[in-house]
This record gives sequence, C-alpha cells and structure tokens, in this order.
Amino acid sequence: MKPLDLLMVLALAVIWGLSFLLVRIAAPVLGPLGLVAARMLVASLALLLYGRLAHRPLPNIRASWRAYLALGALNSVLPLALEAFAVVQLNASLVAILATTTPLFTVLAAALWLRERLTLANVAGVLLGLTGVAVLVGGGSLPSGSQGVVAVGAALLAALLYALGGIYAKVAFRDTSPLALAIGQELLAGLLVLPLVLATPPAVAPTPGVLAATLTLALVMTAGGNLLYFALITRVGPTRTQVVSFLVPVVTLVAGALLLGEPVSSASIAGLAIIFVGVALIARPRPGTVVTLPAQPRFQGQGLATPIVPSGPLFDRHSRRRLPARQGVMASA
Repeated sequence: MKPLDLLMVLALAVIWGLSFLLVRIAAPVLGPLGLVAARMLVASLALLLYGRLAHRPLPNIRASWRAYLALGALNSVLPLALEAFAVVQLNASLVAILATTTPLFTVLAAALWLRERLTLANVAGVLLGLTGVAVLVGGGSLPSGSQGVVAVGAALLAALLYALGGIYAKVAFRDTSPLALAIGQELLAGLLVLPLVLATPPAVAPTPGVLAATLTLALVMTAGGNLLYFALITRVGPTRTQVVSFLVPVVTLVAGALLLGEPVSSASIAGLAIIFVGVALIARPRPGTVVTLPAQPRFQGQGLATPIVPSGPLFDRHSRRRLPARQGVMASA
C-alpha cells in the first residue's frame, strides 16, 4: 500500500472503532431503535446529497424497495439495534471484539446458502473463532447475572445478521454500485423503524452531548465511513481493505480504556488474538488461486456471440446506473 492508502486504512479503523463508544453514549437515551433510525436516516440523506452533487448512480427505490427493505433489515436495523443493546450492557471493546466474528458466520452461511465448499482452513478458522469467543466469555470479562450472557448473544446474533446481509447483497444486488446500495439500505432501514420510534419516544429529552454523538455517528461514522470504505476498495481492492476489520477492535479496546475507563482484561486480549487467527485463516487466499479479468467479447466471424448494442441506455435493476453497452444482451451468431 502507498502511504495515503495506509493513512486511509488507519482513518477508517479509528472512525469505525470509535463508533462503539459513541453508541454507548447515545443508546441509553435514544434507545437502540431510536439511535438506528436517526443514524440511518441522517446518513442516507447525506449520502443521497453527495450522490446528486457528484452525479453518482442512485438507488432505484421505486422498482426495488422490497429488496432494499430486506437488506436494510438484515444489514442495518436488526444488527445495529442488537449491538446498541449489547454496548449498553457490556464494555464497548467487548462488543467490538465479538463483531469480528462476522467472517466466521459468513463462511458457514455461504456454505449453506450458496453451497460454497468448506476448506480445512475454513473449518479450523471457525473452530478457532469459537474458541476465542469462549475464552472471552469465560475469562471474567462479563458482568455478573444473565444480562451479560444475553448481551453476548445479541452481539453474536448481530454478527450473524451482518453475514447474512452481506450474502443477500451479493445475490440480489450483483450490478448495483456500492453507493446506491448504501443509500438504499440505510434509507429503507431508517423508514422501517421510524413508526416504532415515533410511537415510543425517549423518556427524557436528549442532551446536546447525545445529539452530537448521534450526528457524529450518522455523518462521520456511517456516511463518511462508507465513502472512505468505497474509496479504499477502488484504490487497493476488497482483500486489502479487510485489514480494517483487524484494527477496529484494537482501536475500540484502547479508546475504551483511555476515554471511558473500561478495564482491559487478559481474557479480552487472548480472546481477540485467537479470533484474529481464525479470521486470518478464513480470509487468506487459497493456494493457486489466480484472479483474472473477464475477456473482451469476441465478434461475429469467429463463431461466437455477437453483442447487440441497444438503441437506448441500459440500467441495472436496483439503481439508476447506466450499464456499458458491452454488458448488453448477447445473441447467438
């Protein structure tokens, strides 16, 4: 990576790592669903404004609202609400560590949903990840009582939902731009929970500190984090961008200790290290895997398909993005 790429990776890790601390400030007042609604609606409107000003492809909500609604529930409303509940009960750093189990659930869900083959490294990674969670939970890091166990279950369920949401996005939004995907899911996620929030408003008025934390979560952590994430994928690719996932819990662990006075136990460090090893086993490329670019289409006279150039622009089903002519319909020669 170039120095600018490393700086972007560190900035994104700090942004997303500190988000757990801000959730701990805002969630007790607004409630998990209230915080999700405010965060998603403000972030989606900010991204929508950016998309219009930058002339980027926007989501086709009218045609695909059901798909965006399902994605918003799987990838935003439910996991963010569960994480907000867990952060109130546990240390922010503990919830951030449990969130790193998402790749472990992704491997299992992809094997069941997409019929992807489980390798020995995948199985070993999942088992190590579960061992790390057991060390984390059994090492005295939890508060006494059943609430701690329920909160851990909520954080792990959130990680599972993130995994399912990622797979659903891969299946249902193949040709949709990342920005359109983010706007669509966040806008529909906010609208989904808004009636519940209006029916049960917060018992006390939010303080300026809570409002500042909520706006920062929406504009910096969600909207700004998404833009930075997309830029990193464009610059260095999705595999190298995943380095951020390893840095986020470290940032939360250090920031929680320095800013909130959260204790850093040996069980937290040991559990985090074991989960990291498990995720690394899953994330590493398979030996002999070669990434190839799709070949240019061949034309008539070579006995293969002839591209038919449409008379008007093509759009993908979930956004208003124009598709290049070479992605048009192919007819047999």
